[in-house]
Amino acid sequence: MSAVHASPRPFVAALALALTSVAFIACGGGDDLPFDVRASVEQLHITHAPPATELAVFDRNGGQIATGTTDELGSLVFRGLTPDSGYSVKTTTVTPALSAGSFTVMSVESSLPPQRFYDDQDLIKGYQYIKTRDGTTLSAYVTFPKGDPPYPTVVSYSGYEPSKPGGMIGDGSLSGLCEGLPVVCDAPNDPTSMISAFFGYATVSVNIRGTGCSGGAFDFFETMQLLDGYDVIETVAAQDWVMNGKVGMVGLSYPGITQLFVATARPPHLAAIAPLSVIGAAHTTMLPGGILNDGFATAWITNVISKARPYGQGWEQAQVDGGDTQCAENQLLHGQYVDNVEQARQVRFYVPAEHDRYNLATLVDQIEVPIFLSSAWQDEQTGPYFFTLLDQFTRSPAVRMNVYNGVHVDAFQPALLREWNTFLELFVAERVPVDIPLSRALAPMLYEEVYGVNDMDVLPSRFLGYATHAEAVAAWKAELPLRALFESGAGGLTIGEPVPTFERSFARWPAPEVSALRLYAQPDGSLAPTAPTVTSPAFTFQLDPAAGGKSILAPGGDVWDLLPAYAWAAPAPGSAVVFESAPLTTDTMMFGTASVDLWLRAPVDDADLEINLTEIRPDNQEMYVQSGWLRASLRASGPGATALDPSPAFTEALASPLVPGQWTQVRIGSAGFQHVFRVGSRIRVSIDTPGGSRAEWFFANKSFPGDVVYEIGHDVDHPSSVVLPVIPSVTIPAPLPPCPSLRGQQCRAAAPYANTTAP
Repeated sequence: MSAVHASPRPFVAALALALTSVAFIACGGGDDLPFDVRASVEQLHITHAPPATELAVFDRNGGQIATGTTDELGSLVFRGLTPDSGYSVKTTTVTPALSAGSFTVMSVESSLPPQRFYDDQDLIKGYQYIKTRDGTTLSAYVTFPKGDPPYPTVVSYSGYEPSKPGGMIGDGSLSGLCEGLPVVCDAPNDPTSMISAFFGYATVSVNIRGTGCSGGAFDFFETMQLLDGYDVIETVAAQDWVMNGKVGMVGLSYPGITQLFVATARPPHLAAIAPLSVIGAAHTTMLPGGILNDGFATAWITNVISKARPYGQGWEQAQVDGGDTQCAENQLLHGQYVDNVEQARQVRFYVPAEHDRYNLATLVDQIEVPIFLSSAWQDEQTGPYFFTLLDQFTRSPAVRMNVYNGVHVDAFQPALLREWNTFLELFVAERVPVDIPLSRALAPMLYEEVYGVNDMDVLPSRFLGYATHAEAVAAWKAELPLRALFESGAGGLTIGEPVPTFERSFARWPAPEVSALRLYAQPDGSLAPTAPTVTSPAFTFQLDPAAGGKSILAPGGDVWDLLPAYAWAAPAPGSAVVFESAPLTTDTMMFGTASVDLWLRAPVDDADLEINLTEIRPDNQEMYVQSGWLRASLRASGPGATALDPSPAFTEALASPLVPGQWTQVRIGSAGFQHVFRVGSRIRVSIDTPGGSRAEWFFANKSFPGDVVYEIGHDVDHPSSVVLPVIPSVTIPAPLPPCPSLRGQQCRAAAPYANTTAP
């Protein structure tokens, strides 16, 4: 993480600019005021005020409605203000008092500028700024492909450093290609933008508000980020060098997630989006099962916040030293970021009025443009809960959803990159796909850099031969929208590289072919199709206070390696309850979510629970498939619950502590998954304390005084079971893959597990 620059004040003092108002609305500010105030959407932004000074906001009637203290740079943001005119800002501790007014705080609806606001901004190749509706400027970097405009154009929008000025790829050894591929000598800092440039697209890479050289203050997916994204799309689309007057959005991870949010704002000149490796909602990644993910989730937002501070990304200082006065001015509000990590640590329940705005599953039905989505079930960063989106793209006119076993970076695998490019050609360039052999010839170099192998190629689009664009689009739309790549890692020339052995497409999620297979836990630890008929003592497992901090990676291991160095430990005696099926008599494909429906008895009022689904293979290897997590007090299902998905609501109204000593039914849903269990394999389900199942997700589990031992029922009175999503009557066109080989699915030698029986 970059350190905050030690002393930005000399630059600020020397280079400060008077903030201007947006032309279409009077927002206040000016040289006659004691400090600068910018009115925004439900916010007021103050800069150039005395540091460490209390300010108060007054409404049109003189009523004081908010107070705050300026930071060391003399800046302050007032958030959550009611849209209205007549606001003023005054000091409360300075004599004589300093005041500024009157200001109009905008609503979302009233903030929309006229088209001329976008038309009047001219963007050129290279580094520059885009002005948003409240006058905030966002830093942007533009690249052009070879040839004359107009160009098909894509936007990348994130809080990383996409707008950092680009340069030569690698060590300069490819400089001879610059004439044919300008991106070689002028590569944007976002990797998906760079790949787009290789395929002949103009790219516009933009830092979100409060990051890099962009103005404003950072707040995790706040309304202003969506509105800024709208303004970016409309400004870029208005450029005369943009083909068709519309632009697409691209990006993996953070810039993948931002696409989904921006598209819900429905900018009219957005052509299509192609989000890769995304979340389903903030809470499903930050609080899976209602348990804080104190690993990647909190580490990621901590890193983003640290780089959202003044000069936090590091490259801003070079811009300012080179004379970029706008970047210097824009640092002033960066200290007013919102501490989203602390916010997450305070969350115990899902509050729809507050959290729906971070929940893409409640928003993406508003998207009205074509969508190309790709995500991995074992993603170690954004996680596997993107499945909550897969049935929600109801307004999009064209949808392609790609799912596969794998990790975060695997959205770039060859089988997906070809289809991604086809999608951009059809829906952003609006043409029959064209082939650029030179660009594809460089794909092995990309894969050498990312995966360490150079034997993977990107094939030409499947749609090159169509006579017209309309025919190509019709053929694309005629294909099933949900594409599952199976056994990625076992289909290439090198074991572990992200190439599948086969694929299958489905009409929708959940797949209509799925049959719910229920297997019951038996007194002998097996799983069987019929419920137990006898009374027997429960199995027990002891809460492991250290489990939440355990990783599956060996020291120095990298989950992106072809065959990562895993240290996936088998459960210690007494730390888990394990049930296992008889050997399967046929190959069995599963696609969907599973539900582990337990009878639980606890000596305390809560339990943090993890379920792991694995395959005990005929070669006596155990392969990981998927997990699920739940804080038992949040077990109540929401309205979307099915036999295969408990869909807990996580709301305070439905929360219910366990009654110590009393049996309670608790349903734990797995995340989505796809897997083929081969003939002769056994299905294993284990229940334990969350942790030790993933590379970078750690869990802030509840703790209790003394040892805590939980009981899992498995008899006639307490028939625990698992419900699995089986695709019936399938023929698998590939043999049992090596173990290890499958991306994101670690292996270990299978060992019998002896359950502990309650006294």
